[in-house]
Amino acid sequence: MRLLLAEDEAELSKALCAILKHNNYSVDAAYNGREALDAALHGSYDGIILDIMMPEVDGLTVLRNLRASGVSSPVLILTAKGELEDKIEGLDAGADDYLSKPFQMGELLARIRAMTRRKSEFAPGVLSFENVTLDRAAYKLVCGDAELRLGNREFQMMEMLMSNPGRLIPTEEFMERIWGNDSESEINVVWVYISYLRKKLASIGAEIEIKAARGVGYSLAPKE
Repeated sequence: MRLLLAEDEAELSKALCAILKHNNYSVDAAYNGREALDAALHGSYDGIILDIMMPEVDGLTVLRNLRASGVSSPVLILTAKGELEDKIEGLDAGADDYLSKPFQMGELLARIRAMTRRKSEFAPGVLSFENVTLDRAAYKLVCGDAELRLGNREFQMMEMLMSNPGRLIPTEEFMERIWGNDSESEINVVWVYISYLRKKLASIGAEIEIKAARGVGYSLAPKE
């Protein structure tokens, strides 16, 4: 899943990004309200974590603009304010949830899971195709008695493929959804991770394969 983190405190943002990535999220960071608004309007995010007190444009103004523009991504408001009135204002502006600083990381992760579940309308915890299942909770590929835990980006790519079996997913869509604004990554990184996944599918005896449409993208299909 791809998240946008809008937090102007650089050290806190860096720490949160590291923890979120460790928990198998792709994260884009914005350090002021203007950056956050631009990223959210032009990107595709499964969830947005938005600090209220940001320079240039405050978080509530960002949120109101997003909702007015039709952006429906779930939003979790972060703020140092703990008053009831502030929580009400944030929720009325279109936030899905609210967390006051300081907070425990475990609670933040739980709230992110909850709001993204609501967005996906309680998507199943296990995806299945032919003789392979993907355990979304454990980040594992399972085939019979064989199982493999996937890395962060491997898991996200496999999740996209198994959520859409037979659909040709453009390479650019993988880049946007998984690598986001990571400008250091070249588009051929998608091919590298597809190669990793093909080897792992073969190692567990999967009866499915990842097919390539040269210069276009990839799809998941039964083995021929």
